[in-house]
Amino acid sequence: MTLRINDIVPNFTADSTEGTLDFHEWIGDSYAILFSHPKDFTPVCTTEFGAAAAMAGEFAKRNCKIAGVSIDPVEEHLQWKADVEKVSGSPLNFPIFADDKLEIAKLYDMLPADAYLPDGRTANDSATVRTTFIIGPDKKLELALIYPMSVGRNFAEILRALDAIIATKGKPLATPANWEAGDDMIVGLALDTDAAREKFGEVEVVLPYLRKVKASAV
Repeated sequence: MTLRINDIVPNFTADSTEGTLDFHEWIGDSYAILFSHPKDFTPVCTTEFGAAAAMAGEFAKRNCKIAGVSIDPVEEHLQWKADVEKVSGSPLNFPIFADDKLEIAKLYDMLPADAYLPDGRTANDSATVRTTFIIGPDKKLELALIYPMSVGRNFAEILRALDAIIATKGKPLATPANWEAGDDMIVGLALDTDAAREKFGEVEVVLPYLRKVKASAV
């Protein structure tokens, strides 16, 4: 299936480094990030999981849980954790799901296009691309990022995007390009300028359709 923004993400139950977990139950009332990687004991994946481990505290401050997933079994995940912790200098304290039958990868449409060609490959020959999902407490998809296998993710950008999602959730607001937490925000087009001034106070009218307010006002 192809997931779209605001879809309720598929639930699954799978083995992980923290035992068998029901994904929706594990999310609970938190935001969640689910990110796939092609294989344990590979260089880019090790640096990525190291970056996620080092930043886990920042995600936790935002009531956001992290989970990884790959086609390797739990036993390999547990062995690989030591390499990740050595590279990052931080404990890897979030679950990694085992997806050796590609059930999660197919459920979330994580596989590259050529993985579906009838060329006789097995599950062990198919690797997930670097897919990242940000999921809301309501279990709806908030954001999806897909990187090719050769390009490592920027977890600072994932954190920035999460901040933007939280800052605008349920508000007539948006964030401009390159926005960082604390920067000015954009008034949504559904709110006219007078109403925006009444709600937020000072409004900077850059263009009739581009109006900014201070983050401190929201």
